[in-house]
Amino acid sequence: MRIVEACKAIAQARGGRVIVATMGAMFAFDMLGVTERRLSSVPLMGGAASLGLGLALARPDHGVIVVDGDASLLMQLGGLITVADAGATNLLHFVVQNGAQFAGASNLPVPGGHDVDFRAMALAAGYASAQVFDDAAALGDALPALLDASGPVFVVLKTEPEAPQFGPAKPQPEMPDRQFQRMGAEAEQLGVWYAAY
Repeated sequence: MRIVEACKAIAQARGGRVIVATMGAMFAFDMLGVTERRLSSVPLMGGAASLGLGLALARPDHGVIVVDGDASLLMQLGGLITVADAGATNLLHFVVQNGAQFAGASNLPVPGGHDVDFRAMALAAGYASAQVFDDAAALGDALPALLDASGPVFVVLKTEPEAPQFGPAKPQPEMPDRQFQRMGAEAEQLGVWYAAY
């Protein structure tokens, strides 16, 4: 499964839920034109679950979907326990497991790659349930039940890393400032939306 396929299925099924996304998922939602009710976890790498938890606890009447990355989650693995302990029933936490940090850019290998059992970690941390998908159609079929389930729910999305765009022959350009300012702008927009609903 490709990350854009997984994100497309999530975007189509999410209804009015807020999406918190990091890195590869963030760019996939950009590509799909998903702009409303979003918060990007950049430059807060590793913080997507914590951001999502804060939103879920602040507004338990609104669902929150976190689309995390494997490298990002490993940076703040203790967040699993914090999310589970808070017991946010309106939180659905996905992790894109592609074994590559900065997938589609430089594709640095993630420690443990595809062997890390994030599902087992989430269950051990105390999530209400956890599943694994490696097929976009199966994910799409399961999403209504996942979104209706009492959370926090954890879902591993096994995806293939996108081909790297950069390497020794093509160095990566410096990221524009707007890439690191978008989180604040999206937070302002989300605050306006929350106030209206």
